[in-house]
Amino acid sequence: MSLEEQGKLKAEILKLKTEKNAVIFAHYYTRPEIQEIADFIGDSLALAQQATRVHADILVMCGVHFMGETMKILCPEKKVLIPDMKAGCSLADSCKAEDLAIFKAQHPDHMVVSYVNTSADVKALTDVVVTSSNAKKIVDQLPKDAKIIFGPDHNLGSYINSVTGRNMLLWNGACHVHSRFSLEALLQLKKENPGVEVLAHPECKAPILAQSDVIGSTKALLEHTIKSPAKRFIIATESGILFEMQRACPDKEFIPVPPEVTEGVGCSCNECEYMRMNTLEKVYACLRDEQPEMQVAKETAEKAVSSIQQMLEMS
Repeated sequence: MSLEEQGKLKAEILKLKTEKNAVIFAHYYTRPEIQEIADFIGDSLALAQQATRVHADILVMCGVHFMGETMKILCPEKKVLIPDMKAGCSLADSCKAEDLAIFKAQHPDHMVVSYVNTSADVKALTDVVVTSSNAKKIVDQLPKDAKIIFGPDHNLGSYINSVTGRNMLLWNGACHVHSRFSLEALLQLKKENPGVEVLAHPECKAPILAQSDVIGSTKALLEHTIKSPAKRFIIATESGILFEMQRACPDKEFIPVPPEVTEGVGCSCNECEYMRMNTLEKVYACLRDEQPEMQVAKETAEKAVSSIQQMLEMS
């Protein structure tokens, strides 16, 4: 699509947004042109929380499926649209509700702490939801003798175990993007850029985190680059955040850590193909048709919202 065509489509989207009293939300990992038309940009939970504070009839969540679910759970009275219902999440998909239910039954003395990157059905089986930014704070508040199942991200769980001294029982799930960063490439980047800080998301594997100077949520990494006097950074998280980093800090340089060379992956940036399923054409169509609309069963939503509210209280 040419820049001229892109501009016309953006204008049509903004026109529809005004006519329908809609608000557009975009995750940090979406395409730059999606972030440019968004009213709010952020991580999944922050966007869902922001949705509860806006006065709008329609909420358009440009992200992945579980993000639309979370927004609908917190805003049941509003119409929540998602540009592509097929935009899934490898991490959420790695933990099916039926499998977690069986695992819970096998460990009846354990409470369940689930990462926000999970389906509504999994949240409904969860005692407290966490994000990458508040997981340590929440786990630290749980009784020292509490037996905990943590899922679905094994890498994040391992990191939280290491910084809290816990021995949580970890679900063996992972984000396919954060799990495929190349340690060899990172070591080479550090060699070529001595003294440059490495910023990594805790969903990365332990060897990547061991080579990192700053470990934090996507928002925390963004804030660090803004506040830091440094001019160059090596970034190990989904490359969509580079757009917002560059926009916030136009005088700084951000060096992405590439993925391991695997089938279908060989570019210098590590991208989530599910996030890239959000396009201007799909945003326009979903606003025009008010479809596809996110729905969450009432019983599931009622159970899921309690685990989210528990997190908010503990945060």
